[in-house]
Amino acid sequence: MAEDNVIARGGAESARAPEFDAVIVGAGFGGMGAAIELKRQGVTNIAIVEREDDLGGTWHVNHYPGLAVDIASVTYSYSFEPNPYWSRLFAPGAELKRYAEHVADKYDLRRHMTFGEQVARAEWDETNSMWRVFSEDGTERTARFLLTATGFLSQPRTPDIPGIKTFAGKVIHTTAWEDGHDFTGERVAVIGTGATAVQLIPEIAKRAAALTVYQRTAIWVVPKVDFAIPRAVQKLFARVPATQKAARLVNTAMLELLMVTGVLHYKQFKLGNKGAERLAKAHLRNQIADEELRAKLTPNYDFGCKRPTFSNEYFATFTKPNVHLETSSIVKVDPDGLLTADGEKTEIDTLVLATGFDLWDTNFPAFEIRGRDGKDLGKWWRAERFQAYEGITVPKFPNFLTLNSPYSYSGLSYFTTIEGQMRHIARLLGEFKRRGAVTFEVTDDANTRFLDDVTRRLESSVFYRGDCSTSRSYYFNHAGEATLLRPRSTPGTLREMATFPLSDYEFTR
Repeated sequence: MAEDNVIARGGAESARAPEFDAVIVGAGFGGMGAAIELKRQGVTNIAIVEREDDLGGTWHVNHYPGLAVDIASVTYSYSFEPNPYWSRLFAPGAELKRYAEHVADKYDLRRHMTFGEQVARAEWDETNSMWRVFSEDGTERTARFLLTATGFLSQPRTPDIPGIKTFAGKVIHTTAWEDGHDFTGERVAVIGTGATAVQLIPEIAKRAAALTVYQRTAIWVVPKVDFAIPRAVQKLFARVPATQKAARLVNTAMLELLMVTGVLHYKQFKLGNKGAERLAKAHLRNQIADEELRAKLTPNYDFGCKRPTFSNEYFATFTKPNVHLETSSIVKVDPDGLLTADGEKTEIDTLVLATGFDLWDTNFPAFEIRGRDGKDLGKWWRAERFQAYEGITVPKFPNFLTLNSPYSYSGLSYFTTIEGQMRHIARLLGEFKRRGAVTFEVTDDANTRFLDDVTRRLESSVFYRGDCSTSRSYYFNHAGEATLLRPRSTPGTLREMATFPLSDYEFTR
């Protein structure tokens, strides 16, 4: 086997060769993008380990009614692998799943994938200059490079409400949806009003006899300009790819206006932020005449503190006679219903948990990772601030690329983040090969400069200049720092990821 081979280094010293060139943890779009770039760089002996039973990440795990992209499909896809046949501007989730399968097949990624295996921990082997990756089933892999692509929204949050385990009816979390469950005639409760709930609630309301929505924090919702893409346009995109590229550029520019100016440059463009807020309020006003209900659905934090979403049905759903919005907090769950702080009890048949994901407790990182001298990445992040150079590498963690990490998420489309990281990988591994290196590692100075720069830039954002105190946003970690987003424009991010100083890394031979 490959791991029985011996390579000579430093004359007298010998070391075992790793089994793989690279282990990638996660087979979603991030992991597949990384694998594509590794193969472009000649790194072909790859293992992609996925805990789910198929590829696609969130688009495999999630399949609840109403699931769709909340970024136009021409932008929410790889720029180098456009799909001219999206059925709608905001494609339904099933099409994203098929797109992921297409990418895996076209770029020959399936043969590298192992499904149904949960990685438990990874350790840097200093003697052999390689990573040891251990799974919960006892499997061990060794690799020259380790890449984590476990996603930002991959660890579901289940609310710790007293009595929830005693509920006698059906409990469904949106990430473990039961296909075929029929809500017709049921009394249903939905806990949560985030982006998932905005898509799901209108669908349940169409069938349920009674639907109670429990809202802790209202969400900013703007109109969704969605429509079926005519077959003639699809054929045009396929025949003249430049037309779809132009559509992508237009949509990206619109997202930049919303995200970069209105959110990240709040200090300089506060009027733009308030304009988006006024649009959302007008949308709410057009759909709901009742002032009391409208007040409950109006956020009391600035636009952009939480990720805004798009919908034409969400607000209107609350005007239906079978739908009730509950803003009193849940005290406990009984076997037959939910009791709120105002003393009201609502009897239900099915409880739906649209309670989102846990980023900061269990997702950074998603499993134990130890670098040089046994340094624990999760403990270091929590003790010394969340940080990663260019949102992808960490000092004292050689040959390690963390694809879902602090300050890595760029813009509103995840594919901006992915393609920026692919550029970084290309430049880094190009230099790695040129030098005939055995390891790469970002320097402490480079990491500190990057952390200081993003911290300074974020001071202008809505997170620090606006009022986000009541938002309960996953953008903020437990220390109150907004350490998820990279405070740069999309062009700026892509440029920096492809041109970072090579001197920011140390290479050993």
